Amino acid sequence: MFSLWVAFIIGIVEGLTEFLPVSSTGHMILVGHMIGFTGEKADTFEVVIQLGAILAVAIIYWRRVLRLFGMRDREVLAKPRRINLIHIALAIVPALGLAFVLRDYIKLLFMPETVVIGLVAGGIFMIIGEKLQPKVTVRDMDELSYRQALFVGIAQCLSLWPGFSRSGSTIAAGMLAGASRAAAADFTFLIAIPVMCAATGYEMLKSFGSMTSEDIGFLAVGFIVSFVVALVAVVTFIKLVGKLKLTYFSYYRFILAAIVLIYMYAVGF
Repeated sequence: MFSLWVAFIIGIVEGLTEFLPVSSTGHMILVGHMIGFTGEKADTFEVVIQLGAILAVAIIYWRRVLRLFGMRDREVLAKPRRINLIHIALAIVPALGLAFVLRDYIKLLFMPETVVIGLVAGGIFMIIGEKLQPKVTVRDMDELSYRQALFVGIAQCLSLWPGFSRSGSTIAAGMLAGASRAAAADFTFLIAIPVMCAATGYEMLKSFGSMTSEDIGFLAVGFIVSFVVALVAVVTFIKLVGKLKLTYFSYYRFILAAIVLIYMYAVGF
């Protein structure tokens, strides 16, 4: 059984990186290998605790979530209801379907070498999204069309490769579809809620039979830590992603990939 300090450390890493287009999964894999946290249970842990950070988004976007189910408060009654469950389904079904089919193969990619590839490839895709963005036709998430939501959903499949980044791929795709950076970021964080709920639920069902009470306690610590850290950081980070160019995050990814490569050859994981 791993020390609870490992759960604490990984939980902090998840909470700090979930809302930035730098790949929280990639960071957890890299940190996990550095501290000896690897294996099937580590892979499951790295998926499950992401829900803790995503719940922080649910708190921020609770009005948006209510609107999806036809419930609107006074603040949103004056605004036309555009984003609905069809938009959400189009944006999440492609990645969820592919993840279900390729789950066992995806887990084989949870290693530093593949994360480095994902960091670089994702960074390049984000630069493409920034540089080739057409004229902005969508300045608010509620203006997205079904076609644009589907395009984002297809691009989200790229994030199944660890290190590519779910938020990075979907924000870049949204921009390539004509959405502003802020609108694309808003939609990305909204669709993260059902995606991570589904991924966490599936992982828990698959692994529940082999879990011990210590494993559940370990997961709980990581879950709570990621939630608390994300709750503190979420507002600042969401605003940051909506304002900063994706190229800045790409540069960070390239630098991190280079450092990891040097570390791998000099020290080894």
